Amino acid sequence: MANLKVVRWNRYGHERLYANLPEGTAVAWADCKTGMITILRDDYRDAVLAVLTQHLRQISPTLPATPAPVRATASLPPLTPRDDLAANLPGTAVRAKLDEVGPGPLERFIAWVLRRPTDGDSWRTGLIGERRVGAELSRLERQGWRVLHSIPLPRGVDIDHLLIGPGGVFSVNTKHHPNKAVWVGDDVVRINRGKPKPYPRKSRSEAERVRRVLERYCDFPVPVEPVLVFVGATDVKVAATQLTVRVYREREVSALAPLPAVLTPIQAEQIYNVARHREAWLTA
Repeated sequence: MANLKVVRWNRYGHERLYANLPEGTAVAWADCKTGMITILRDDYRDAVLAVLTQHLRQISPTLPATPAPVRATASLPPLTPRDDLAANLPGTAVRAKLDEVGPGPLERFIAWVLRRPTDGDSWRTGLIGERRVGAELSRLERQGWRVLHSIPLPRGVDIDHLLIGPGGVFSVNTKHHPNKAVWVGDDVVRINRGKPKPYPRKSRSEAERVRRVLERYCDFPVPVEPVLVFVGATDVKVAATQLTVRVYREREVSALAPLPAVLTPIQAEQIYNVARHREAWLTA
C-alpha cells in the first residue's frame, strides 16, 4: 500500500479528508458528511479507498461500509523529471527561439560594428525582460508563493510566468520596452504613442486558457487573473477604466504577496502540481 498521509480539512462549511503523498501531493479526498471519495489519481485508487474508508468509519460509523468512489476530474500520469516544468528557468522558451533563429556571434559582431539591428534583437530584449521579472517573482516564494516559467502551449506559444499562492493564480505576461513611455487602455497598449498593441486583450485570453486547463484537473473552481508587467519603461500610465488586467512595473510585482487568501494551502499545492506537468498543457 502506498505511504499516504491523511489530512483533515475544514473550511467554508465543508469538512474533508485529503489523502496526500509524502511530499504533499493530494491524490484523493473524502467528504466527511456524505462519505463520497473523489479520486484525483487513478493509480492510487486501491490505496486511497482503503485508507480513507478506514478514517471515515472512525469519524462516522453510520456511513456506508464501502463509500462509492468518483473521479470528477481528468487525471495525469505520474510526473517525470523530463515533463516537470518546475525546472524551467525564466525565458527558457525565448532562449530556445533565439538559438533557432538568431544570428551567430560573427553576425552579431558585424551588426554591432555597423550599428545595424539583427533578427534576434527583439528576442534578446524579451529574454532580458523575462529574466528580470522572474527574479522579482522568485522573491515571493518566501511568502508561500510558487512560480513556474515558460509554460509551453500548442502552436509555438508559451506563458511567460504562472504565479500560484494563497492569493490566487496569476498569468503573468512580461513586456520589455526599455526607455519607452507606456499607456495601458481597456484593450490596447500604446508605446510612445505608437500603434496600438492588443496586450490587455491577449492577457485576458491567456488567463482564461489557464483557467480551463487547471479546472480540467482540479476538483474546485480556479479563478485566474491576468497580469501585465512592463520592464524598463520610463513611465507607465493606466486608464481609469482598466480594471480587468493587473498592470505593474517589474519592481511592483511584490504587491501581489500580501493579497488576502482565496485558496487553501491544499488547493494551491494541487494547482501547482497540475501546472508543473507538461502534459496538462499539450491540448490547452
